[in-house]
Amino acid sequence: MKLFCFLTLFFTLTIQAQFQINGIVTDSNRKPLPFATITTSDNNNTITDVDGKFDLKISSKINSISVSYIGFQTRIIALADNKKFYLISLSQKTDDLKEVVVSSENPALTIIKKVIANKNLNNPQKKLSSFEYKTYNKLIVTANPDSIDGRIDSSAAYKDFNKKQINIDSSDYKFKEIISKQHLFQTEKVSQYQFGNNKLKETILGTKMAGFKQPVYEIIAFNLQSISIYDSKYELFETKHQSPIADNAFTDYNYKLLDTVPIKGRNTYMIYFKNKKKRKSNGLEGVLYVDQENFAIAKAVMRIKGVLDISGIHEFEYVPNEKIWFQSNTTFKIVKGKNDDDIKILGGTIQFDGDVEDNFEQRKKSASDFTYLLSESNNFDIHYNTNPIIKNPSLYIEIKDDASKKPEEFWNTYRKESLDLKSQKTYQLLDSISISKRIEKRLGLGRKIINGYLPIGPIDLDLKKIISYNNYEGFRLGIGGITNDRFSKNFRIEGYTAYGTKDGNFKYSLGSGVLLDKSTNTWLNGSYTDDVREIASTVFAVDKRVFKIYDPRPINISTFYKYISWKANVQTKIIPKTEAVFELSRTYVEPKFDYMFNLNGQLYSSYIMTTAMASIVWAPFSDFMQTPTGRTESDKRFPRFTFQYTQSLPNVLENDFTFSKIDFKTEYEKKYLNGQKTSLLLQGGVALGDVPITHLYNTMPNNLTKETVLQRITFAGRNSFETMYFNEFFSSQYVFFQIKHGFDRIKILKKVRPSLVLVTRMAWGNMEKPEQHVGPAYKTLDKGFFESGIELNRIFKGFGLGGFYRYGPNQLLKFEDNIAVKISYVLDLGL
Repeated sequence: MKLFCFLTLFFTLTIQAQFQINGIVTDSNRKPLPFATITTSDNNNTITDVDGKFDLKISSKINSISVSYIGFQTRIIALADNKKFYLISLSQKTDDLKEVVVSSENPALTIIKKVIANKNLNNPQKKLSSFEYKTYNKLIVTANPDSIDGRIDSSAAYKDFNKKQINIDSSDYKFKEIISKQHLFQTEKVSQYQFGNNKLKETILGTKMAGFKQPVYEIIAFNLQSISIYDSKYELFETKHQSPIADNAFTDYNYKLLDTVPIKGRNTYMIYFKNKKKRKSNGLEGVLYVDQENFAIAKAVMRIKGVLDISGIHEFEYVPNEKIWFQSNTTFKIVKGKNDDDIKILGGTIQFDGDVEDNFEQRKKSASDFTYLLSESNNFDIHYNTNPIIKNPSLYIEIKDDASKKPEEFWNTYRKESLDLKSQKTYQLLDSISISKRIEKRLGLGRKIINGYLPIGPIDLDLKKIISYNNYEGFRLGIGGITNDRFSKNFRIEGYTAYGTKDGNFKYSLGSGVLLDKSTNTWLNGSYTDDVREIASTVFAVDKRVFKIYDPRPINISTFYKYISWKANVQTKIIPKTEAVFELSRTYVEPKFDYMFNLNGQLYSSYIMTTAMASIVWAPFSDFMQTPTGRTESDKRFPRFTFQYTQSLPNVLENDFTFSKIDFKTEYEKKYLNGQKTSLLLQGGVALGDVPITHLYNTMPNNLTKETVLQRITFAGRNSFETMYFNEFFSSQYVFFQIKHGFDRIKILKKVRPSLVLVTRMAWGNMEKPEQHVGPAYKTLDKGFFESGIELNRIFKGFGLGGFYRYGPNQLLKFEDNIAVKISYVLDLGL
């Protein structure tokens, strides 16, 4: 969950400050001129955006500005008192319309090639052995009250010829009143950045968030724009784009030399770049200011203009001693852009006027359409080649324990400018609203519910334990939970009890844990469990808990085994970029189906397994954040790897068998700018030694043994074979591969917008000692199993439909037996 109610409101017009002017630059035909240069007499400059609009902060001493654009005559505009908006028209030159000539080829390409060739000489993270600096950041969500009419709108509806019904809508008026006094949201942050050994770490010294005593760490970790302009992938609003100065950038971008302008006393080339794909409305474009001597980036404007108008500006200072441009300021802004439909962003739906069909009325523009988000960062206290000692360098962000408790003196020391009255009132009013509306408590409640818990005093009730269904237990009714911080922050008790209406048995579990180390989330746990489990199912101990309103696949399962288990384990994140579980257990197992295990002529209908297990998930490309409450994965990236090793302990606590199990899983996911997503999953396992079928592999079947396709219609699983029948295949070694590609939602009707997903799955396996398993009839996967399908998810109210086909060596004789039709349901929690 990355934002909350305040940040569902974005999008804007222009910003007004005490000495700020704005306007639009056009040609003689009133066509906007993008990226025209506006310069003041003190060499402060800005450029127009893709719509020709500009904002410029000036001092009271400035009485004119210069406006230039290549191929047009430069104009000097006199500034008038109390005038804030300027409509400026430039006339095209008649004598010299050529761009600056650098070589016979496109001059912009020549310059960019030199920028790329000199990257390592100009990139601070390559040229400098180390550096450190502090940053003050302020983020606001607000609106310009002057852009809102503030009138009381009325609409008339005639019931008959004599009566008129008037509906009063004063939302704009109320919104303007609010926004005139305060911002919608505001947060400040002071950080220390340290770079050394090719790693950059942010340590947050202070953080202040309007309406929250404890900051929302997900917002702090939210990556608005890349820190370095030299990264091969430039990130803007958590979306990565090919950088315009990447080694292979010419395949993606067109370049144009616009002008030459001075920055900080050094001459620069002004290069415009744009994505080559004309239909790519959300492609990256912008302007690079390139130093004419060393071909370093002296300023960069990066922009995406689509449903959202997102811009990131990087400003640099030249450091003569180091002969390098070092970043001094960054600005990030989101305003309303072009749109074709409603969109969902940051946990909330933002309403835009999209393409309107003839039989639908266009949505009335609301006051919230004028809101915008603005984040500004200023770097200071910069030191070069100091070789700082970086603690926990594997962490991307570390938040000091007292960061949210800093006094006002701390903030006055680091603020570039004192808070104005509007910002001061924002803290006061939002803090009071948060208390009266119990916003922090409601946010905490929302987090718990999303993870499947309902807090009741010192206990979090486990919503997953209340009711479920499977073919063995029937309806499983129960209650369970875990103690929360109101009970203790260092000790917890958890447990559940359940009753199956079909098997008529009670199940239960009771456990407790002690916190050994808060910073690494290290817990020592112990538990006792008497329950049932699906046979041959693979469970990774480090897998995250997934809460679903329903869990569809177990509905169809009828083969379970009873187990009574004592466990002791340690959970920890002490190893960088990992989470691990180390466990010892003794388990009594009794299959609840026709099965006996044959070990050298001795038949076992039940058995005891004493094991040691190590389970670890490694996310080498993810970013991790250390907070006062522990370590979390702030930016989940792929691929990620899961490994689990289980070893039985001979002659320990009456253990019956000697065996080893090795399980692994690799996940990869790629999201595209056009809304599409590709997911890959590679999973496998090897069981060595004497292993009963209860602990082997079934490769996740999810098809019923019924005569017709209609009789086999059930709910689809997550990563299961929809055409594979339950108990059809078992393996002692297997490998499973799945590829999914999801397209953006397709608008069929106003409320019917399904998402199309193409799925292909395959698996191979083998059974080493088939003579050991007495009872069930099954096949092996030595020739492989293949299925492909199409899913139409979220057709209506979260429900969808999918069709799958089985082919290859294990294809069945009857055509209809190879077909599976499944119902899907996607609960959209806005995450």
